[in-house]
Parts: sequence; C-alpha cells; structure tokens
Amino acid sequence: MVSTTAEKLVSLHEKLEEAMNPGSERAIAKRTAAGLPSPRDRIDALLDPGSFIEYGALMRAPGSDANPYGDGVVTGRGTVAGRPVVVYSHDNTVFGGSLGEMFGRKVVAMMELAAKTACPIIGINDSGGARVQDAVTSLAFYSEIGRRQRLLSGLAPQISIMLGKCAGGAAYSPACTDFIVAVQDQAYMFVTGPDILKAVTGEDISAEDLGGAKQQASYGTVHHVADSEPDAFAWVKTLLGYLPSNCHETAPLVNPGLEPTVTDTDMSLDSFLPDSDNTAYDMHDIMMKVFDDGEFHEIGALYAPNVITAFTRVDGRTVGVVANQPTYLSGALDIASSEKAARFIYICDAYAIPIVFLVDIPGYLPGLEQERAGVIYRGAKLLAAVIESTVPKVTVVIRKAYGGGYAVMGSKNLGADLNFAWPTARIAVMGAEGAVGLLRRREIAAAGEDGPRVRQEFIDFYNEFVATPYTAAERGYIDAVIEPSQTRLEIRRALRLLADKTPEPLPPRRRSLLRPV
Repeated sequence: MVSTTAEKLVSLHEKLEEAMNPGSERAIAKRTAAGLPSPRDRIDALLDPGSFIEYGALMRAPGSDANPYGDGVVTGRGTVAGRPVVVYSHDNTVFGGSLGEMFGRKVVAMMELAAKTACPIIGINDSGGARVQDAVTSLAFYSEIGRRQRLLSGLAPQISIMLGKCAGGAAYSPACTDFIVAVQDQAYMFVTGPDILKAVTGEDISAEDLGGAKQQASYGTVHHVADSEPDAFAWVKTLLGYLPSNCHETAPLVNPGLEPTVTDTDMSLDSFLPDSDNTAYDMHDIMMKVFDDGEFHEIGALYAPNVITAFTRVDGRTVGVVANQPTYLSGALDIASSEKAARFIYICDAYAIPIVFLVDIPGYLPGLEQERAGVIYRGAKLLAAVIESTVPKVTVVIRKAYGGGYAVMGSKNLGADLNFAWPTARIAVMGAEGAVGLLRRREIAAAGEDGPRVRQEFIDFYNEFVATPYTAAERGYIDAVIEPSQTRLEIRRALRLLADKTPEPLPPRRRSLLRPV
C-alpha cells in the first residue's frame, strides 16, 4: 500500500516512466529495427528544443490495468519558431496506433485546446485506423474529431504529417485538414488497405500503387512529398512561417526591404518572354524574379501542375500566388486545377493573405472528358472563390488571357483590386487563330490558293489591333500597362496601397476549408 508522500512520488515517477515507452518489447524492437523514431522523438524534431509539454500521458483504455498508458497517441503543446502550436503524434507500438476511446478523447481535447488558444494544430500520423475491438466507440470518436475539424477550419491552420500506413479514418481525418505532407516510401493513405482489398474484392495491388505518397499527391490529397521525416518537419516549419497563428492575426513579417530600386534581375524580365505566343516558358522563373529573395513555398506541386499555388512574400509580408503554368497544358484550366486554385484562394482569404495572380491562360481545357466530368460547374468553383474572397487581389497579365480564363484569373470584373498587364499581353475572347477561323472563314475560302496569305493577314491584324492590352486599358479593365522590369515594384506598391483594405466578413457557412471546395 502506498501511503507516504515519498512513496506516492515514486509511484508517479514509475507510471510516467512506463508511459514513456508503453508499447510491447516486440513492437518497440520492430520500430527500432526499422530505424523509426518514437512519437516523442518526432514531436521533438518538429518543435523548438525543450518546448514540448505533454498532456494525457497517463490516460489508457478502460477494462484492464494491463492496458498501456497513452492509448496509442502522444498529445501536448509547444512552439515552432517561438510561436505556440498544439501537436499529437501516433504511437504505432500501442494497438498499432489505432484509434480507441481514450485516443479519441486525447485528440479531441487537443483540438479544443487549439480552438481556445487559437493556434495551429499539427497531427503526426502513423495509424492503422479505427480500433476494431472498440467497435462503435472508435467510429464515434472519428466523428467527434471530424466535427471539431469543421469548427477549427478557417480559425487556425490544421496540418497533417503522414509517416506510416494510414487507412480508413486515419486517412479521412488528415484529408479534412488544410495541409498534408507525406514521406515517400514510408507514408501511405487509403480507404481500405491492400490486404483487406484483396480479401474482399480479389484485387491484388501494392500499398505504393494503391496509396503511396506520390500517388496521393497526384490525386490532390497530399500537398507535398518529402524525402524523409526531417524534410517533412522542415517543410511544415517553413509553411508555418508563411501563415498567421489564426484568422485574427497576421503572418510574421520577414526581412522587409528598404525602398526598392530596379535591379538587374528586374531588367532581365524585359527580354525574358519568347516572341512566339506558342512557345512555353516556366512561370516559376518569373516568380523567382518578382517576389522577395526569389523564394516561394509551393502547395500541391504534383497535382494539376497547369496552375501553380504557392506562398511567398512581398516586402516581407506573406502573399498567396495563383499562376498559370505554360509548360503544362499550355496553362489552360481544367477541373483539377480549378478546384486546386479555388481551395487555395479560400485558405488565403480565411487568413487575410493577399493574392497575386500571374496570368498566361488560353482558356478552359476543351474536350469530351472534361465536359463529362462536369467542367462547367466544377470549373465555376474558381469563379466563386475569386468573387467571395475579400482580401487584396493584384493581377498581372503576362501573355494570354483568353475567354473564361481571363475572367476567373483575377479579372477586375470579379473583384480584383489592381490589374496590370505587360505589353506582351493578349486579352480577348479567344486566340487569333480560333477567332479568324470563326469570323473570316468565308473570306479565306473565297481566296482560293491565296487563302493561307489572307488568313495570316487576318491573324496579324487581330493580334495587333484586337487582342492587345491597350483595348482593355482603354476601357478601364487594366489599370496600367507596365514594363516587365517594373513588375516587382508595381506589385509591392499595389499591396502597400491595399494594406488597409478591410476584408468583408463571410457567413460562417463559407468559412470552412474542408474538402470538397
């Protein structure tokens, strides 16, 4: 019987020591042999040294004193770059990291703490999913977690780090967070794992092909694929540096510059663009020249690469970039890229992050496959996002801005605040070849053998007098036609001017960032 204070302290220390490594010797040995860190080691790798404070270490599943402490998850709070975060990390050595009642209660408590303190919550995921032996209890707590994710959405950032095989609810739950990073050849996400899939349907497929990190990134579920756990933690730390702690604060100010002047890098933009409208170039090269220090943090690079979504900085302040990528589908929008850009815009709007559009778009991607999959209504999600977002929006038309693509890529008509265009911009309903084929086909046919020459004359006339930035500027849809070398300074001046723009509050139903958009 424990009766004295000294004995009680000894008992406490024994219990806490047991809680530090609650898994079976076999499970811990297997983890060690695989070279994988413990859940607390993973938390320490993410957080500032010595900042982690653990909660719920002595919680365990009811029913037996033999049940391990922690119930398969380590929870607590700490700091990243001195800023508070809430964190939880699955312990795969306890019930395979599966979710049971106490596991669920611990995670729910951390989500409520993140809501009360309005700080980011980061989940380090390595779980088999729902605990089968807990039956409905595990399902109930996945539902409880989902309900709190909805309440946190748009209030404070939610980030998931995938480090193991996560099935069922362990995949659905991260999918409802704002950002997901997964480690290649280590993280897997699927509704049903390959073993159960083979038993139920007879389908034989590897875990990698079914739900590997790169596969899920190509589906749009994962936003970044890391080569290792340290790389994943570093990516998350960088991401947090671009985000405010919550929707009521601003993102950290990083190295604001002195009054800028035109640099050699700026001047290189004057000769950067190919003379041919149909020659591709990498939009990343322009981004490196017009944003602070040539740095940006891309979100979802492996999904719908025809549109780039990234965080960067202008004058030390975080901005979101939505840019067409001419190297993929000529920068045309399709269903996937529309939904990707729309979701990113909603995230920026939730956290009062200004948006810069870099435009070179031939329009929406045509074709039966896109029509059959609903490009009309799903592509319109981007239009809705641009209209509903109330943060400062600045648009620069680099080259093509045709058709509906012109409208949804930050046009003034949908609410962009300041719109600029390079002299190389072509703003029209469609490109010259299509327009001439539609409007002048009779004249071209009547020219007979001289048809190709007549067609080219019409194309040249269209490009020189119709599809130019000056027509849009004359009508006030473009605020200024600028030299490419002035782009960085114009964006900077525009965002300074718009710094005091007051975002309009959105109804709560629009605040959620949960998928689908």
